[in-house]
Amino acid sequence: MTESNIAIIILAAGASTRMSSPKQLLSYQGESLVNHTIKNAIASVCNPIIVVLGANAENIRSEIREPSVRIVENPDWHLGMSSSIRCGIISLANCYSTIDAVVITVCDQPFLSAEIINHLVATYHSTKKPIIACEYADTLGVPVLFSQIFFSELAILSEDVGAKKLIKNHYHEVFSIPFPLGAIDIDTPEDYQQIEKNSQ
Repeated sequence: MTESNIAIIILAAGASTRMSSPKQLLSYQGESLVNHTIKNAIASVCNPIIVVLGANAENIRSEIREPSVRIVENPDWHLGMSSSIRCGIISLANCYSTIDAVVITVCDQPFLSAEIINHLVATYHSTKKPIIACEYADTLGVPVLFSQIFFSELAILSEDVGAKKLIKNHYHEVFSIPFPLGAIDIDTPEDYQQIEKNSQ
């Protein structure tokens, strides 16, 4: 796989309030969800890989054994996903100066794959569009790729504005790829039981 100057930020800072335990650490296909996501990021063309932690940071950090991953802690994780995006983008800007674009993803989409991530990157290169979003369940969402021209906007997202709002605000600059299984995420114990049942 060729090296690229496209980074990936994995958002893993949430408190999993609807689960009885941190969903980042739920077991899926023999590993935790956070490691499942990291593994797919490592297998993709993206580099560097930044993981943003917040709630339960110590427990989750001890689960991550990949030395190539940069872990950033978001002290304001309780303010929502936008604060974690800001945290990841600022870390990226401070540590890596030659990044063209970033893929932003979460760790509760069990069907995320390196192929989907690479499809975002390939589509960015072929269409020259500055935002490449995944399309599922009549919406555009994560994983989503933003060209570096949006880094300053991502770095100042307000608490109530996430990546979806940015996609909406710049709709004419967005190209989408289909990811129907992106609609499946794990928010509740019932979601998890369903995933477990289907993957057996």
